[in-house]
Amino acid sequence: MTDDELPKTVFDDLFSVIESRRETLPDDSYTASLFAHEKGENAALEKLGEEATETILAAKDSDSAAIQAESADLIYHLFVVLAMEEITLDDLREELHGRL
Repeated sequence: MTDDELPKTVFDDLFSVIESRRETLPDDSYTASLFAHEKGENAALEKLGEEATETILAAKDSDSAAIQAESADLIYHLFVVLAMEEITLDDLREELHGRL
């Protein structure tokens, strides 16, 4: 499957913003602060773990609204970590496509 065959989504838009913030590091950007944090990648990894835990707890409580909100936070922080590791959404799509 080629890149032009892969559908673009809101995930692509979000990932583009994250990559842009990584490159420009605007002072008023939470995303940029994760890339520039004194703890380095650990700051983003800690947030990823925190959001994963919050998603699990929301699911345990069967709280649909919280599951949705925490899942969005989880995906956002996962995308930050992917960008830090220079893994693209196309890389992720290919990995997932290979598992179908």
